[in-house]
Amino acid sequence: MDIAEPSTTTRKSLPLSSRDLRDLTALRRSPAHRAVLADLAGTPVSEASSEAAVLHAVWEAGLQAVRERVEDAGYAELAAERDTATLKAVARRRRPTWADEP
Repeated sequence: MDIAEPSTTTRKSLPLSSRDLRDLTALRRSPAHRAVLADLAGTPVSEASSEAAVLHAVWEAGLQAVRERVEDAGYAELAAERDTATLKAVARRRRPTWADEP
């Protein structure tokens, strides 16, 4: 969250399947899962964390993954544009094949 934004809390409804609930339980109970989630989300997650806190950490981790993918796609697009511009510049400097014809 940006520091300039006012801090407001809105609670949203999130339908969870039985598998989602099992995954949520694993995230809360497994030290390995908690450690990885905390690392990905950049926020501490403990066994005492509420379901809402764990879900928020999952949200943050997912959002970070989306941001990274968007950034990667942007860099790939910039690289492709640069490669195209470089190829055009090289072609403009290249001596025409017919230049040495008698």
